[in-house]
Amino acid sequence: MNERIEKTNQELKCKGCGAVLQFAPGTTNLKCIYCGAENPIETSGAPIEEINYTSFISNEYEKEEKIEVASVKCKSCGAHVTLKPNVTSDDCPYCASSIVVSGGSTSKVLKPKSVLPFKIDRKLASLKFQQWIKRLWFAPNALKKNCSNEKIDGIYTPYWTYDSNTYSSYTGERGDYYYVTETYTTTENGKTVTKTRQVRKTRWTPASGNVSVSFDDVLIVASNSLPVDFVQKLEPWHLGELLPYDDKYLSGFRTETYQVDVTTGLSAAKQIMANEIYGQVRSDIGGDEQRVHNVNTQYSDISFKHILLPIWISAYRFRAKVYRFLVNGQTGEVQGERPYSGWKIFFTILIAAIIIITIVVLLNNK
Repeated sequence: MNERIEKTNQELKCKGCGAVLQFAPGTTNLKCIYCGAENPIETSGAPIEEINYTSFISNEYEKEEKIEVASVKCKSCGAHVTLKPNVTSDDCPYCASSIVVSGGSTSKVLKPKSVLPFKIDRKLASLKFQQWIKRLWFAPNALKKNCSNEKIDGIYTPYWTYDSNTYSSYTGERGDYYYVTETYTTTENGKTVTKTRQVRKTRWTPASGNVSVSFDDVLIVASNSLPVDFVQKLEPWHLGELLPYDDKYLSGFRTETYQVDVTTGLSAAKQIMANEIYGQVRSDIGGDEQRVHNVNTQYSDISFKHILLPIWISAYRFRAKVYRFLVNGQTGEVQGERPYSGWKIFFTILIAAIIIITIVVLLNNK
């Protein structure tokens, strides 16, 4: 065991009973679940560090601080997650498959620069799940049975954030509406009459120009365990509350190591930036309509961070399909996949049909 890990383990032990302290969501304290003792987590107050992307790719990768992590790969969904202390087998929080420690591995990965600690605890996360479930129409009864406190795991999920200045030149066309009066004939009361009407047309003129857009903290999830559009619905995150990385915030929770590297993440970030740039180009062209023929973008001052964000996750299998439910561990936003009960839909349609037929029969007998 290296010196850093040994020091951290000593700091996580309760001085009263010797048990491992766990981070208490919504606080800056470690808490003993057995005797209730609390130890504050000292914060350095250091600014959140950004890494220059160009320098990092060129020659600084080996210089960046790494951490050694022991994780288990789920054979079903591919997630790399930690197991709970002293546990040799468990369910994967992402797909509910069984995972065992025999599949574990140790690897060195880039040390996260910052972490967003959990604000929502397990009890509140479970309550928000139940409130969300109660609003679902035609959900199977098994859904409520499977979403209990024991099925919810707090996962620190890896993300990349990217900053960049961009300069884009474009060519296109500006469309301005104008109206002309047209004469037409129609038939009214058996007679042919001549009328006029206003017809809208578009006058197109060439357009070209340049736009500059700066981006700050474009978020890219560095995990393949959940669909990107599914995770994006948990946004926004209040990244102004990020704290310098400290192992203590992870105590009592599980973590996933990143599967998307920083270069692949940048490509995804550029797609998000491109959509914003396209909107700025259309605004710059002006008019009532726009045609964008070409956009050439230069990226400069690119920097990134490796961060961990808190997500409560519940997954279970229903009729051989996996359903996942997420709670933003900072804001409480709930998103989820849901099954439908065929029987509930069938009986609802049947009852509706009976009511309609009954009303029709009553009206015909009057």
